[in-house]
Amino acid sequence: MKAALYPFESNSSPKSTIAGKNDRSSGVVIQVKATGVCRSDWHGWKGHDDDVKHHGLPFIPGHEFSGLIHEMGSAVSGSNKFQIGDRVVVPFILSCGSCRECVRQKPTICEQQQQPGFTMPGSFAEFVYIPRAERNVTVLPPNVSFVEAAALGCRFTTAYRAVNQQGAAL
Repeated sequence: MKAALYPFESNSSPKSTIAGKNDRSSGVVIQVKATGVCRSDWHGWKGHDDDVKHHGLPFIPGHEFSGLIHEMGSAVSGSNKFQIGDRVVVPFILSCGSCRECVRQKPTICEQQQQPGFTMPGSFAEFVYIPRAERNVTVLPPNVSFVEAAALGCRFTTAYRAVNQQGAAL
């Protein structure tokens, strides 16, 4: 697989960039068709992000993307929600669905959140694994292009939290 990596920094030591394979039955592998570039990616590269610091460099950045479902775990393929080849988009914050914040309908502050490009390998690659697909992957409408969907990334997540979570408190 081809991927762009944050390089080693001169003062960092090599660390493993991919965590051990966990149960992948509820996830999908997405073939990336479009990915955005965000200032957050720059912060990760420069070592300003604690998640990137934790696993070290080199690392695959990218958290705003869309693509095609390439592989599905057994629990996903049995659900009939997705098909191989579906055009999909993924939110920046992958929520768990069962923590206190998710139960309170606040997935953007999930206590067990994962973030492609920060806590796990990201979308500056040909393929990305996304856990909990039923919760964290959405089929694109036919009239939305891959580029348009990837451009939503942080913009949608930020607006969603502002309107649905913070706005409700006003």
